[in-house]
Amino acid sequence: MLFVVALVGISILGFALWSSWRVTRLRDLPTWRRFLPLVLILLSTAASLLRAVDIPQVANAVAFPLILAAIVVSVTEVRADVGRRAAVRLGGK
Repeated sequence: MLFVVALVGISILGFALWSSWRVTRLRDLPTWRRFLPLVLILLSTAASLLRAVDIPQVANAVAFPLILAAIVVSVTEVRADVGRRAAVRLGGK
């Protein structure tokens, strides 16, 4: 069971990194919006590292929601970009 939980966690982290990297390559976004998902992942990683110095409460409360927020922001930005590109392709309708 622990293996399955670790596999799910690694998959979620991998998807968050992949989608965040995809957002950073969208050149028509402002810089702060392009790097917001990566900053959220870095904050989540920093919160997870607090477990190493015996502060697990912050890590438990903050780390996973920050990863989910990074995924939501990334997917929203990618979908908005796809919508903008489709509108341009169809002639601005």
